[in-house]
Amino acid sequence: MQTIVVIPARLDSTRLPEKPLLDLGGRPLIQHVHARATAASRPSRVVVATDSPRILEAVEAFGGEALLTSSDCASGTDRVAEAVRQLEARGERFDAVVNLQGDEPFIEPGAIDAACAALAPEAGGGKAPIATLARALRPGELADPSVVKVVTDAAGLALYFSRAPLGQDRERPGESLARAHLGLYAYLREALIDFSGLAPTPLEQAERLEQLRALEHGRRIAVADTEWMPAGIDTPEDLERARAALARKE
Repeated sequence: MQTIVVIPARLDSTRLPEKPLLDLGGRPLIQHVHARATAASRPSRVVVATDSPRILEAVEAFGGEALLTSSDCASGTDRVAEAVRQLEARGERFDAVVNLQGDEPFIEPGAIDAACAALAPEAGGGKAPIATLARALRPGELADPSVVKVVTDAAGLALYFSRAPLGQDRERPGESLARAHLGLYAYLREALIDFSGLAPTPLEQAERLEQLRALEHGRRIAVADTEWMPAGIDTPEDLERARAALARKE
C-alpha cells in the first residue's frame, strides 16, 4: 500500500502565532514533526502542506518537501486533500494518506504505523476506509471535555466520539468502556477525497468534532490501539514544556 503522510501547517494561530516556525531545541517545530513522521516504516513519503511561503521555505531549508496550498482551506483535512490533488495533477498516486497534525513534535512513529495498519488487509485491517487511534483513559479524563472519548463496536469500529463522558458503567460511574481519542487519521485515498467533499453535520457542529461528520454521513472509522501519549503544542506553556522535555532527552 503506497502511503503518504501529509502534515498541514498553517502560519496563523490564535493562541500561538507562527507556531510551525517556533524554535524547539534549535530547530523549527515543524522539523521535529517531519522527522518523526519520516521515521515511520509504513509511509514512503512525508509532505508538509502549508498556506505560508515562509513555512515552505523553512521546510525546504532542512531538506523536507512542502506544497503551497490555499489560504481558504477550512480545516487541516481540506488542506491535506488539496495537497493530494496537487500531487495527483503531477501524475502521482497514493493508496492511503495520513493526516498528521503539525504540532506534535514527539509523535511516535509506531503510532503512525498503527493507523496505517488499520487500513491494510494484509496487516489485519481493512475494516473501514478511515482509521484513527485511541488509548486508555487516565484517571479524571472521563469527565474532562478537553479529552475526546470514543466507543467502538465489537469489530473496533467507532460508534461515537464525544467530549462528554461515554460508556459509563451504571454500577461504577467512575469506570467506562470508552477510550481517549487521539487526533491522527489515516484514509484510503478515495475516502479522503470523499470526506473533504461532505457537508458539515449537526453533531459535528454541536461537539466541535470533525470526525462526527464521517459517522453522520454513514462512513466507518476503524480505531486502533496505541500507548502513545500526545503532547501537542497549543499555548506558550505547552511550548515551554516541550522545550524542557527535549532538553531532558538530550
